[in-house]
Amino acid sequence: MLDPEGFAAAVDPIGFAGALGEAAKALARHPLPVARAASALAASSSRATLAAVQRGLGGHSAGPATVPDKDRRYADPAWEGNALYYLLRQEHTLFSEQLQAVASGLELSPTARRKIDFLVQQAVAATAPVNFPWSNPTMLTKALQTGGLSLVRGARNALRDAVTNKGLPRQTTPGQFVPGRDLATTPGTVVYRNRLIELIQYAPQTETVHATPLLLSPPWINKYYIMDLAPGKSLVEWAVAHGHTVFMISYRNPDESLRDVTMSDYLREGPLAALDVVQEITGAPQVNVAGLCLGGTLATAAAAWSAARNDGRIGSITLMNTLLDFTEPGLLGVFIDDKTVGRLERSMRRTGYLPAESMKTTFDMLRPSDLLWNYVINDWLLGEDPAAFDILSWNADSTRMPAAMQAEYLRTCYQENQLAEGKMELAGERLDLAAVRQDAYVISAEADHIAPWRSSYQGATHLGGDVRFVLSNSGHIAGVVNPPSSKSRHWTGPVGALGADSQRWRDDAAEHRTSWWEDWTPWIAERAGEQVPARAIGSAAHPGLQDAPGSYVLGS
Repeated sequence: MLDPEGFAAAVDPIGFAGALGEAAKALARHPLPVARAASALAASSSRATLAAVQRGLGGHSAGPATVPDKDRRYADPAWEGNALYYLLRQEHTLFSEQLQAVASGLELSPTARRKIDFLVQQAVAATAPVNFPWSNPTMLTKALQTGGLSLVRGARNALRDAVTNKGLPRQTTPGQFVPGRDLATTPGTVVYRNRLIELIQYAPQTETVHATPLLLSPPWINKYYIMDLAPGKSLVEWAVAHGHTVFMISYRNPDESLRDVTMSDYLREGPLAALDVVQEITGAPQVNVAGLCLGGTLATAAAAWSAARNDGRIGSITLMNTLLDFTEPGLLGVFIDDKTVGRLERSMRRTGYLPAESMKTTFDMLRPSDLLWNYVINDWLLGEDPAAFDILSWNADSTRMPAAMQAEYLRTCYQENQLAEGKMELAGERLDLAAVRQDAYVISAEADHIAPWRSSYQGATHLGGDVRFVLSNSGHIAGVVNPPSSKSRHWTGPVGALGADSQRWRDDAAEHRTSWWEDWTPWIAERAGEQVPARAIGSAAHPGLQDAPGSYVLGS
């Protein structure tokens, strides 16, 4: 017998049909805005056509649509110089504006609003003329230059991706970057292993080090080495070079056997277990902790858990692109309504985990032009291989999520906001963010689409200690992989309690044309104690098990 819920989960796991139905009813109740939009589009389209005709006759008339000055997809001069291509871009821009205007005016529930806005974003990205062979001048030029070879290579790439990549274009060439060879190369040793984590201790690069060691807590949505990406791009390398004894948690890629692992298990067997080992090896009474994304959320949970136990072993905390308050989750809100999470739970019960490709596809769809259609153009239309890019290689090395933990995380954090409201209980303790009185360095990124900076700011206001909130340029990952460069920028405000208004903080913040790494370095040094002789790797109780990057990071 057909299971309606199971069929719906398979065909429409995100529940777009319901949102579209609600939008259709809203349009039926108020059809006048659609008529106005259609009329405006027709009038603007006529003006665009006239401008294109005049350009075709040698004129330079401007069309009604204002297109972005910097969009590398339209770098080909034909988009301005050829009347037809100019018209196509004008028409797409006008269509996008009217579609967004109509959608924004619909009276919808919050859940439907997020889904309709997401669908509009996907529609705008998908219908860009540059995505199609008949309206991409660069493709035609390339085909002529190569005698049609680029078309053959593009068709080969599309066929290969249909067979091996679920019909999606490749972002990277497999084997181009390998952890331990090209990525995650800072010298170190695995000194501890349990069923969930390996703990890496990095070899010192200075004769003396700070007395207080540094534990890095990465997310387990992806693999740890975004924090040790490559020489010159590694936060690990930077911290070691600046005299810190650095430890890194490396999570195992879970399979069906870990289906019942919970957030409490991740807390106990992740940062809490790692803290025990770090203290045993170093003999330090306190450990500074730095966490990224979900790893930052868990690191803060560890600090709150320790506060509930009157355990003062966590010194300072550094949070990178981390959500503590999930009131405004940004674009991820599309995927966290009750029906969607229920369908996800149903799917995960069959497998025991959320598949890695599901996580990756979700994040890719948050930036469709950059992470999907850009590669349709490059790989399929132009017949090129993806350019070598270490960050995207890391992004492609995605992981599964245990069923119980993923469901708990979505329910307690995204749906119920328990951590911010002081209602979350992990490993036998209720977590109170106000009890986290350690000094905190909270870094967010202005273009972050996963942990919006205003939401990160709101979460930081719940912490009980002095907070240095810093805003970096770039996005969720590039905002963290932020070595000093001429393009680096960050903004800072006064140290201390944060006000409730993130925009006021932004208006008053001072701009610095340097990397936030350079701001964080003296901050963490002041909280890392005096200089002591560089420490040996491991101890009698925790001898070295294998060289970094270890075995868990290589698991598929």
